[in-house]
Amino acid sequence: MTQVWAGIDAGKTHHHCAVIDTDGTRLYSQRVANDESALLNLITDVAGVTDGRGEVVWAVDLNHGRAVLLIALLVAHEQRLLYIPCRTAHQASQTSRGDGKTDAKDAMVIANQARMRRDLQPLRAGGEVSVNSRVLISRRADKAGDRGRAINRLRTQLSEYFSALEHAFDGSRFKAALMLLTGGSLYSSGTRRTRRRRRAGHPLAG
Repeated sequence: MTQVWAGIDAGKTHHHCAVIDTDGTRLYSQRVANDESALLNLITDVAGVTDGRGEVVWAVDLNHGRAVLLIALLVAHEQRLLYIPCRTAHQASQTSRGDGKTDAKDAMVIANQARMRRDLQPLRAGGEVSVNSRVLISRRADKAGDRGRAINRLRTQLSEYFSALEHAFDGSRFKAALMLLTGGSLYSSGTRRTRRRRRAGHPLAG
């Protein structure tokens, strides 16, 4: 069975992925947005490197923060994932060939470390990081669904009373317009109570 290693240099808004084979030859290198749809496409693309007949070993240099979404998606898709501490990746990067520090170079270093080392810890589905990641992903999906349902209900009401406004309204782009049309109903109940107190001139305590 063909085996490849996919190293991820994790960033705040973008990651860089590099895939190598058993000889350390680069097979794939791509910058990808830290976005669910983009990361799902990445997982599919990397699987395609082996034509779906090989094993992909993923490696990442963070197990929290900006890598949480990536980790959760890899775990959800039952991918084998290794954690390489930032210090280990940094030390290896200092001794690798090439000038300067780039995301592509760091991703290659991470992939090579995963290929050569035997002391790396896997990130498993039952681990604390993975569990917390799944909770965050689930919460994010719920919030996105709530927003979509709220916009759809608003569109239905607008089409009944003011069809021209419904055609012109774009809730995905103009949040201020959505807040205006809903009268601020997207705020939490606590926030709405605070706003009512302010309008009535009451103290905020309590």
